[in-house]
Amino acid sequence: MSDSKFKIIAGLGNPGKNYARTRHNIGFLIVEALASKSCLKIDKTRFDSEYVKARIKGKDVFLVKPLTYMNKSGFPIHKFASYYKVGMEDIIIVHDDMDFSFGKIKIVKSRGHGGHNGVRSIIDAFGKKDCIRVRVGVGHPGSGRDVTGHVLGSFSPDEIKILDHCIDAASDACLCILENSVTSAMNLFNTKR
Repeated sequence: MSDSKFKIIAGLGNPGKNYARTRHNIGFLIVEALASKSCLKIDKTRFDSEYVKARIKGKDVFLVKPLTYMNKSGFPIHKFASYYKVGMEDIIIVHDDMDFSFGKIKIVKSRGHGGHNGVRSIIDAFGKKDCIRVRVGVGHPGSGRDVTGHVLGSFSPDEIKILDHCIDAASDACLCILENSVTSAMNLFNTKR
């Protein structure tokens, strides 16, 4: 991470009650967990986002939930970053990922969007891909199955059993990036089975 005064941790999701407990919104659930670990609520609104400013691991961090739909997430995050002069390498994006089994976490930096529309929107808005991403596995429905229905679907009973653990681990990954470095967080989290 560079020397921006602030960091941004943005969780991706879709606004509204219909989407609240769906796989696609796991990013929202994780930034909410980070807020509650700091005894805060994400309850302020600015730049088409809900946010709260927190002091985490000695850093000033904005926890952000873009309120545009997933495929337009880049614009609010870009507005936030521009206004507070946050370099893209000081932004952590937390999002669902169908490439991994449910609950698996993988941290990546400066990578392409891999077909994720929210991430594609961020890369388009910034014109580069230097952010850090915490990819949280939500599993894949299998070939020929309804991918949209899967990500917009509710968690299965088996997923609910490990959901809290998954949210906790992903929020720990964000804390580890803030406290140590993206490399040490990768070494720790990307090797976990």
